[in-house]
Amino acid sequence: MPSAFAGFPPEMMRFLRSLKRNNRREWFQPRKHLFEQHVKTPMLELAGAINTELAKFAPEYVTEPKSAVFRIYRDTRFSADKTPYKTHVAASFSRRGGERLGTGGFYFSISQEAIEVAAGLWRPDRDVTLLVRNHIAETHREMSRILADKKSRKLAGELKGDALSRSPKGFDPAHPAAEYIKMKDWVLDVTLDANLASTPQLHGAIVERFRAMTPLLEYLNRPLLLRKPAKDLLADHW
Repeated sequence: MPSAFAGFPPEMMRFLRSLKRNNRREWFQPRKHLFEQHVKTPMLELAGAINTELAKFAPEYVTEPKSAVFRIYRDTRFSADKTPYKTHVAASFSRRGGERLGTGGFYFSISQEAIEVAAGLWRPDRDVTLLVRNHIAETHREMSRILADKKSRKLAGELKGDALSRSPKGFDPAHPAAEYIKMKDWVLDVTLDANLASTPQLHGAIVERFRAMTPLLEYLNRPLLLRKPAKDLLADHW
């Protein structure tokens, strides 16, 4: 796929490697301009290039680059690890208007170790989980057809996620889709070589996998788009 994004400069990986060795504010602050130049700016450009392609096959997920790209700063409030910076860069593309509904989206991250490309529902809340489980129970044949597509499977990988040890309450343990119903996350997640980050092929590799992951993502989001957020239901009542 031709791309206007030429790949990250070599300095990007060098910066991330150095940051991993020197993950402290005293090291980062004097080099923040290098982060802005070699990491953040190209990352925003990549997100914009991905949006251009998403507009062709998943327009509801087009996300303003500044909103898509995650901050480099870690939230250390509830973590034993107090290092202040992430040693990877990442972006997510959520379904427009889906934040209130808990819908899933696309995600990718780049580190010196690997490139991760993913899509689906990760750590959904209890209400979302129940809606998705009911949806799978009622339409599991459609889900099986999506996951069986050989071309998509080659690009998108296998369905992953944490799962319960037994079927949740109210669901038949003998259901044909019991293994999917027991899941607590529903994610397609593949890993690519980190060396791809500095090449023009990076953009196409991510987009190609997002495209392959779209049918399952849309399937998982379908029951969520049919519901109203709790505050909207309350407004309707009053």
